[in-house]
Amino acid sequence: MPKLRYEIDPHNRLVADLFGMRRVLEGQLKVGPRNTLTYDIKIPIPPGIKAPHQLKLKGEWSLDRDHQLRFTLDKLQRKTFGDELTIQGEILDVKKNALLFAVTTRNQKGNLSLYTLELAGVWQADAKNRLTFRVDKGGDNFDTLEFYGAWQINKNYQIIYRYTKADLVHKQKRIHTLLFKGYWDIADKARLSYVIDRSSDSVFNFKTSLGIFKGNYVKYELGIGFSGRKQPVRRTITLFGSWKIKKGVGLVFEIEADKKIRAIVLGAEARLGGKNTVTLRLRNNLNKDIAGELELARDVFGGDGQAFLRLLRERGQVSIQVGLGWRW
Repeated sequence: MPKLRYEIDPHNRLVADLFGMRRVLEGQLKVGPRNTLTYDIKIPIPPGIKAPHQLKLKGEWSLDRDHQLRFTLDKLQRKTFGDELTIQGEILDVKKNALLFAVTTRNQKGNLSLYTLELAGVWQADAKNRLTFRVDKGGDNFDTLEFYGAWQINKNYQIIYRYTKADLVHKQKRIHTLLFKGYWDIADKARLSYVIDRSSDSVFNFKTSLGIFKGNYVKYELGIGFSGRKQPVRRTITLFGSWKIKKGVGLVFEIEADKKIRAIVLGAEARLGGKNTVTLRLRNNLNKDIAGELELARDVFGGDGQAFLRLLRERGQVSIQVGLGWRW
């Protein structure tokens, strides 16, 4: 008995093909537990077509260069579906543990409707400092959606990603902007992190040059491996703020953005310097050297910082740990 073949049409509807006779099976794509993909058939199946009311699909998620969702079928389902399904639509939003994709479909009367597919997973950076979304498949299994373009940061130090896509309805190109809400952190030398959700590992860990630490800013440089370019796209990340020492916390770099204060907390080995300065050898929250040194004027310290300065004067040339569980 010949096998029924399926494909997805430009309106994201399932089309059944038997002996060259094509029938549209109106329904809707759905994402289930562990990001499984199904197609639920909503209207009565046409006479002569023997198909289930729900088709469960097995395969691998990816993102094509036009930022469309792509689902590559496994070997068994390729016998009836072909190699892959390209889902027409656009990225609607990004969340700390999810990617939302808007899908447009059309019914038999020609009416358009919109629904959303939500993939669950974590955001991470790849070896080329590109943004990726790892789709959770259960256990240690995942599919990777790669964002091929170069990201930027806005005036509030948030990561934004822009891509251009053709609008088939209005026959013109549109610029889409994705905003990632998070905060910057320094976890290691030659690495700058942008944390979206630490509890789920949604963190962009970017490979960078060594950090430059000054009285009112922190600066890193990095490259993004951009497809189609021989040389990476250069990015300079400069965070402006102020340094403070807080008792029981450590050395803090406070950044004001969008009327909110975000703090990068570090440890340091502090020593009195010449010309009324304090020299701090920086460490992360695990007491690892991040290959950064900061020199601050003593008059910038206030509050807890003044108490720390008095202790430094009493110790003379002996260095003192600030933060990392140390108290003074």
